[in-house]
Amino acid sequence: MSIAVRSATTTWDGSLAQGTGTFGDTSSGALDGQEVTWVSRTEAPGGKTSPEELLAAAHSSCFSMALALTLGEHKTPPQRLVVTSEVSLDPVDGVPTITTSKITVRAQVPGVDATTFASIVDEAAKLCPVSRLFAGAEITVDAQLEG
Repeated sequence: MSIAVRSATTTWDGSLAQGTGTFGDTSSGALDGQEVTWVSRTEAPGGKTSPEELLAAAHSSCFSMALALTLGEHKTPPQRLVVTSEVSLDPVDGVPTITTSKITVRAQVPGVDATTFASIVDEAAKLCPVSRLFAGAEITVDAQLEG
């Protein structure tokens, strides 16, 4: 049995270059009405989103949860985590391919030294379901303790 199932529907109107996709029927309703275009994907966002931006949001939020959980399991819950994911769409053999997700973590975790923190980050990286989904992509993590 699944832990969670979420869905979204995209309705696309027009050609790739001039068309627009609109999200609807999303499980939460949070993305309903949000538009996606080829131009927003490959040039300037212009207030519209892209699959890569949505994947970056999914990866940064998932990694945040995995790291918060793992830190808590080590009895060192975070005071604050700021996690950024930068997802890249690159040409591979002439085909647009999502190749990388670069995770940057800036963390405030009282009582944790840098070596222990790095080890816990490695555990979290293996736990994050989105990281595992991206298993074929290059995922890098730059994690630093602050303050």
